[in-house]
Amino acid sequence: MSDAQRDRVLDVLREGAAQGRLSHDTFVRRMELAFAAHRSDQLAALTADLTSREPWSRRLYRAVGEVSGFPSRIRMAWQTERLPRLLLPPAGPAPLLIGRDPGNGLRLNHETVSRRHAELTAHGGWWMIRDLGSTNGTCVNRQRVTGAVPVRDGDQVSFGRMSFRLTAPVPPQRG
Repeated sequence: MSDAQRDRVLDVLREGAAQGRLSHDTFVRRMELAFAAHRSDQLAALTADLTSREPWSRRLYRAVGEVSGFPSRIRMAWQTERLPRLLLPPAGPAPLLIGRDPGNGLRLNHETVSRRHAELTAHGGWWMIRDLGSTNGTCVNRQRVTGAVPVRDGDQVSFGRMSFRLTAPVPPQRG
């Protein structure tokens, strides 16, 4: 049995006493037993009722974070469903240019959209979006795009402050 094992047990006992899970007398008695222990199983028995996967404070902090984040997740889901849809075009050899310039394949006339804002390119079965150095940025699912990022049906895409939900074309029905 190593000193490191004994030190870990003593740390758990100190934490248990600090949290009020052990009385002072119980803490002192278990410390004495830890110093007198000769086997690992004796040490394990001293902390069996105290060990958990994580400290209670971390569990409480995580639970509060999940509860307080719930309204924002509901709002985000509601807003995403209400966004205007942007239909992905048929795959072609040239990328679809997006921006304010009249020569773009998708013209967005908004002051937060750059003249040449982004491009959408088909790569096999995937669509990739790339920001072209726009002033106000391109985001996919609220994450700013740096380089080329894959996108798919249902993703939220923003060009400046204009947001859309990507929609894949419906394949024709064969009858």
